[in-house]
Amino acid sequence: MDLERLLKKAEIRGFPGMIGSIDCMHSTWKNCPSAWQGAYGDRKAAKSIIFGAVASFDTWIWHAFIRVPGAQNDLNVLAQYTVFNDVLQGKAPKVTYEVNGRMYDGPYYLADDIYPRWSTFVKIVPCP
Repeated sequence: MDLERLLKKAEIRGFPGMIGSIDCMHSTWKNCPSAWQGAYGDRKAAKSIIFGAVASFDTWIWHAFIRVPGAQNDLNVLAQYTVFNDVLQGKAPKVTYEVNGRMYDGPYYLADDIYPRWSTFVKIVPCP
């Protein structure tokens, strides 16, 4: 199973319980179709699209999200990610791991500082 493979590889690399890194990217859409330009315009009238993804350390993208129109920030995009549907429905994978003698339940994503303080996100250390 993919989840078991991700968890095993992450644990070997020193990240027990991690199922991937999560982030989104804003990209200018040079050839945006005319009919969609109103929906995909940002605050500066540039046409843009947002790509969200979850990837493992070896850049295997196992979740991609590319359907968010308009000038939205990462938190707006996060609210629309389908990757959290199982968590919200109580069907999250059962994962237990230990770090520094403390037990934790539930998998987590490695995220940058823009993401909220949810138990499913572990923030990166900017200056280790």
